[in-house]
Parts: sequence; structure tokens; C-alpha cells
Amino acid sequence: MTSEPLTLNGVSLVADLSGALYWPDRSLLVVSDLHLEKGSSYASRGVHLPPYDTADTLNRLAKICGHYRPQSVICLGDNFHDTGGLDRMGKADRAALEHLISAHDWLWITGNHDPELPDDLPGRNTTEATIGALTFRHEASRSPAHGEISGHYHPSARVRTRQRNLSGRCFAHNGDRLIMPAFGALTGGLTVRDAAIRAVLGTHFDALFLGPKRIYRFPTDKLC
Repeated sequence: MTSEPLTLNGVSLVADLSGALYWPDRSLLVVSDLHLEKGSSYASRGVHLPPYDTADTLNRLAKICGHYRPQSVICLGDNFHDTGGLDRMGKADRAALEHLISAHDWLWITGNHDPELPDDLPGRNTTEATIGALTFRHEASRSPAHGEISGHYHPSARVRTRQRNLSGRCFAHNGDRLIMPAFGALTGGLTVRDAAIRAVLGTHFDALFLGPKRIYRFPTDKLC
């Protein structure tokens, strides 16, 4: 299955294999942790990574927008790997980004990597947003928060299927709060067994693991 339904705080959502989340009733697409221009950020410090992360991330984002055709898009923080990311972005990538934004009602949520977004970046920006029964922010609140969707932790998991063991990104949710996987290229992951994730979701929650061709749903006690 390339998508998996889930219910969060009474709201019906769709988790996509790409790592995006879709809210059909609101025609709203959510992605998190794009980390655009991570490669150029590392290169400026003498650490050379493949320089195609921004183009790859934007291409995948364009495809998922083309599939769901959302009216609105929310990017859940750490949109750029640092505050100078937009200035380093190549002309073709910037044009592709601006074309995407122009086709949607676009909302940037600021993150710890990009607490201030450039004034000339198209779209609106804020620290968090509440729409109906759901609240969108970059990092999960330390207090109970019903219907919260956040990013920041880049949740990942190791799972065992009948054929092999797999490791990679996942959605993590307990029916009340959800942590998004990182959408950007070159982004690592934090195991869902980590105390930081369990502090948000508790000890019993589901991981929607993004496999090569389908999504696998596992309760946390079934993970490797």
C-alpha cells in the first residue's frame, strides 16, 4: 500500500509512502524537515556531500503535490538547513520552489534550524498553526497537546518482515499526537525507541514504517 489511513484526535488523515501527510477534508498536505540546502551548508564547512539534495527534495515534493493536488501545504519547520539556505539555492531550484508555492496556499512553520525565514521567501510563515482539531508545530510540546502534529525528531524504525529486516523512516502516532518523518534528502533518523520520542507519545504507539514499496503498520512492541 502506498498510503495508509489513520485517525488523529478524531480527524481522518492519510499517511503517504513519500513521508507526506494528507488531510482530505481540508485538501491540506503536510511535510516536515525538508532541510533544503543541507549539502551546501556542509560544504561551506569543508564537509562535502552530494550537492543534489535540494533538487531531489523539491522533485519529490512536486510529485506528491501533483498526486494529491492540495489547496494548502504546510511545511513543519527545519525547511532550510540553516538561515542562509535560500541565499545559497541555485536559480533552477529556487524557480522550482517558487513555482510550487505559487500553486498553493503555502505555510512555513519555523524550526530550530530556521527560526527566522527570509523576507523574500514566498508564502506565509508562523511558529505554529491550529486548524480545526489539529495543531501544527515543529517540535512537540512538553505539555499534553491533543491533535498535535510535529516533526523535529525524524522518527525511524527497524522492522522484520517475512522476507528481511528493514530500517528507515516512519510516522509515529498514538491516536492523539503524531510525529512526522523527515521529508528531505540527506536527513538521518532517531529511533522510535528513543526516550525523546517516548516522552511525547508514551510507551504504546504505532509506527507506520515507510518500506520500499508499501507502508507497514507496527505497534512499538513488535519493532526490532
